[in-house]
Amino acid sequence: MSPALRVLAAALAALAVAGCGSEVGQRRSLALADCRLPGLATAARCGELEVPEDRARADGRRIRIFAAVLPANTPTPKDDPLLVLAGGPGQAASFLAPFAARLTELRRTRDVVLVDQRGTGRSSPLTCQAFRPRDDDVFVTDPVPRARQCAQELAAQGVDAAQYTTTAWIADLEAVRVALGYPRWNLWGGSYGSRVAQEYLRRHPDAVRTVTLDGVAPPAMVVPLDIWRTREQALAAVFDACAASPACRGAHPDVAGSLARIERALGPAGRDMDVVDPRTGAVLRHRITPDVVLAALQPLTYTPETASLLPEMLALAAAGELAPLFAASPALSGNMAEQMNAALHFSVTCAEDVPRIRPGGEQAALAGLATRRLAEQTLAVCGVWPRGRMPADFALPVQSDKPVLLLSGGMDPVTPPAYGTVVAQGFPNSRHVIARGYGHIVSPHACAPRLVGAFVAAGSVAKLPEPCIARLEKSSRPPLWPDRLGPQP
Repeated sequence: MSPALRVLAAALAALAVAGCGSEVGQRRSLALADCRLPGLATAARCGELEVPEDRARADGRRIRIFAAVLPANTPTPKDDPLLVLAGGPGQAASFLAPFAARLTELRRTRDVVLVDQRGTGRSSPLTCQAFRPRDDDVFVTDPVPRARQCAQELAAQGVDAAQYTTTAWIADLEAVRVALGYPRWNLWGGSYGSRVAQEYLRRHPDAVRTVTLDGVAPPAMVVPLDIWRTREQALAAVFDACAASPACRGAHPDVAGSLARIERALGPAGRDMDVVDPRTGAVLRHRITPDVVLAALQPLTYTPETASLLPEMLALAAAGELAPLFAASPALSGNMAEQMNAALHFSVTCAEDVPRIRPGGEQAALAGLATRRLAEQTLAVCGVWPRGRMPADFALPVQSDKPVLLLSGGMDPVTPPAYGTVVAQGFPNSRHVIARGYGHIVSPHACAPRLVGAFVAAGSVAKLPEPCIARLEKSSRPPLWPDRLGPQP
């Protein structure tokens, strides 16, 4: 063996001994092996933990929870890793591996752990033919027929969809922590994951060292109801920004009126139109209704870059050219159907959100919204979906003296900064950073990965990188594109 190979072999042996000899390694009961995660160039260490589907029936059906560990870049890592909690509800954490890989400073000393929520990704996913991705998904706005079919399919498989709740997920996470041998961990939760982080902190405070909440969802938030008003407010903010921009105002003097013109042109029942499939170039004929257009707009408000395209896209749509709007849809241009599990989304929201809507609350919350019909159709799913249960204190604010970093995008259409301000009231040892020029989820952008790493390393909000915070707080909305990629003064 050459000298170089002997040195390498000795280093690898030292790493193996360090891992096996550590207290975490000695406590670990979950076997891990190399595996690949989407978008991650290097191998992770992965394993599966078997748990009861229904914890009230320990002898009943069993499911498997998938966990991935991105090892720290040191032979002696800290024993409190960062746990990444994905959003949705319905997103698989394993798809957040590229974000975890960006936390380079944090990974100098700590592992990063990704656990797919039960029902998503590789954790016994709730799979049914009804929710398989289809080419016409972007043109279908009523989920009730497919949800009814999916619920029947899952029942035929012996799956109890009522057991796939946040409460069950919290119990799974605690079982995974124990099986991995970690005495405690640092939580990062994005969007719905921030709800999970708060609920985990409520139930298992001794297992938490720090908490980072990004795109902060208060426990009292009713996800399938509240998002419609805040998304319309975000769209109105785009229209206001266009009116305030000489270039955009000159190209689109009445951008806010585009939606009304589109609705008049389509009529209440819509009309059949030719639309170019951006993936193949084929011309397809679909029934386009005002609700189809409104549904296509919703995801484009999540990031400032796509929101900046909306004035031009709406002007084109009003002129009958709808292809650019649909081409930008994540349903066609991304892998959201692969990342998100619709059945899990309904299991969570039908158990935890819809039951909290008071009589008359739906009508009051949706009054005057252009997206009212879309919201009503989504809420109607819970009339055909199995409904689990939640603890009596589930929607109450969480209070703790643990260090908490809250991040909000100033242009976030679903978890606006005001939500973070409300949640921060329960955490006296916290810092709320509002990145004004960013949308939904701040952590992957600019210097935010370094900010998260510094917070976790210090275990305190007292010594954060102030230049990074200033950069985020002073950021601004990107310029709106007044025409098709043309120059803007």
